[in-house]
Amino acid sequence: MGALGVALGAFGAHGLKQILTPQLLETYKTGILYHLIHTVVLLAISLNTKYNLSLPFYFILAGIILFSFSLYIYTISGITTFAMITPIGGVSLILGWISIIFVVIKNSK
Repeated sequence: MGALGVALGAFGAHGLKQILTPQLLETYKTGILYHLIHTVVLLAISLNTKYNLSLPFYFILAGIILFSFSLYIYTISGITTFAMITPIGGVSLILGWISIIFVVIKNSK
């Protein structure tokens, strides 16, 4: 996910800069930002040995795919249907964060 995020970021910075409007380029950058931030979270979850964080991992993975990739496809294709998927990805990311908190609190007692 990290390598893909960097590659897509470079593609956006170099390949899409002349093609997209500034507003669409900012939307694409938002997808990249969330993609890369949550990739670090996936890495941290993967390195964790204390808690079972498989559910948060899958929520965040799904969130990256639904949130970021819907923004990538929307900005490149202009098909607004993809932009309607983005909030579902955002909810998945939120559920991932909440489930991390829930698992840690539940297992800290």
